[in-house]
Amino acid sequence: MRSTAGVKGSQTRDVMINALDSYNIRVVTPTSCDKYPAKHHARNVARKLGASSGLIFLSGQPTINLRDSDQSRPFRQRRYFYYLCGVDEPDCSLTYDIGQDLLILYVPDFDLHRAIWMGPTLSREDAQDRYDVDCVRYHTALRYDLQAWLDERKQGSELYLLHESEKPEGLPKDLPLELEQLAPAMDAARGVKDEYEIRMIRQANKVSGLAHRGILENIQTMHNESQIEGSFLNTCISHGARNQAYQIIAASGPNAAVLHYDRNNESLHKRPLVCLDAGAEWNCYASDVTRTFPLTGDWPSDYVRDIYKLVERMQEECIRKIKKGVRFLSLHDLAHDIAIEGLLALGIFKSGTNLEIRQSGASKVFFPHGLGHHVGLEVHDVSERSIMALHKGFDQQQYGPILNSTCLSPCTLSAPLLEEGMVVTVEPGLYFSPLALANARRQSYARYIDFDIAEKYVHIGGVRIEDDILVTATGYENLTDAPKGEEMLAIIRGSV
Repeated sequence: MRSTAGVKGSQTRDVMINALDSYNIRVVTPTSCDKYPAKHHARNVARKLGASSGLIFLSGQPTINLRDSDQSRPFRQRRYFYYLCGVDEPDCSLTYDIGQDLLILYVPDFDLHRAIWMGPTLSREDAQDRYDVDCVRYHTALRYDLQAWLDERKQGSELYLLHESEKPEGLPKDLPLELEQLAPAMDAARGVKDEYEIRMIRQANKVSGLAHRGILENIQTMHNESQIEGSFLNTCISHGARNQAYQIIAASGPNAAVLHYDRNNESLHKRPLVCLDAGAEWNCYASDVTRTFPLTGDWPSDYVRDIYKLVERMQEECIRKIKKGVRFLSLHDLAHDIAIEGLLALGIFKSGTNLEIRQSGASKVFFPHGLGHHVGLEVHDVSERSIMALHKGFDQQQYGPILNSTCLSPCTLSAPLLEEGMVVTVEPGLYFSPLALANARRQSYARYIDFDIAEKYVHIGGVRIEDDILVTATGYENLTDAPKGEEMLAIIRGSV
């Protein structure tokens, strides 16, 4: 069992690295270990913009009440804003003067009434001490500072915004706005993580691993999906990870065929397995972890075991091939080939070769989503180009049948390669959805599916296994330590 010394309680947000942790060394731009590297990120965005002057303006998430209520919505910071400052507080904004290399944070004006009821908002002094910014000013100064920049701006300098709706109030209508370049530049900057970001994602995975392990240790005492969700939240919050990177999926039996099932309220009685897709967030950085496991320490049937082993093989073979310079789409391709081979061996596919079944598109009935995506400030993080992109020079006949337009990583006419510092998920899955099978009966590829045999797997629902993988200089590092495979079964049996 891996040490959990690096997981801190709710009293602190510091991250401690255990001496037993593995490391991969790479040359990076130095950043502060104590503060979020805001200036490094701002300069990175400016480089991606290719601009030597101009002003970036970003608004953080404001406090917003629920409709017809005096209660505020749960706060979740805007991720582009956070990337440039590391501030996880509401009602803030920032400017970055590219030419002057000047990063200014604007915090809410002091409000005595609010301070009495809710505690004081972030002060200038505290913010200056906590964050890697050049200057901290109150919100009332923002309009005057923007006007001063406009009065002094050089010819050709532009005001960079993400959205026109975030245009600052009280300024001239003929602002030199640039609304198209900032988002792509920030997406490109965020695709490759620096040392600080990797530490945050590693820590999020460490907490997630504790939560997944705790459920395995106690699953035989649980009776409802809601208990699984509650246990996961309890561990995360108790170890300082108050927020989840996404809504927990605790899908038992047939519910596991619903890719984003989140009701989490059904009985576990006579269910063969649970697909638990749940990941903690640490300092706004996500983890994304899925484990599928039986409710006892043994597979309830050969059907369940065989599908798990097939998905396990899909994942392990894809992970082993990760390194910089690899095209992620090629790994998705490999996962489909392994799935088709395995489903042929089980008799679910029939009357065709691997190539014929692949070209028909039949494998998408059972593996309908992409192999993975970037992870960072968002669980489905941004990048310059989708890692599931299809190059226009690639054989459309080869890749078209295994790509789905509903995937979260849609195809474009670009073909990026994995780079050192990227963090991506590898999450193959096989599902037996009654809806998907009913639709498949009406398709031309129906001749390749033995529906009588496929129906025998419907009670399983689906199997998905997902880890977060860091691309390193020499290959990869698996940041996810949640138990799986034989270790997972041994924990459920209580034999470890």
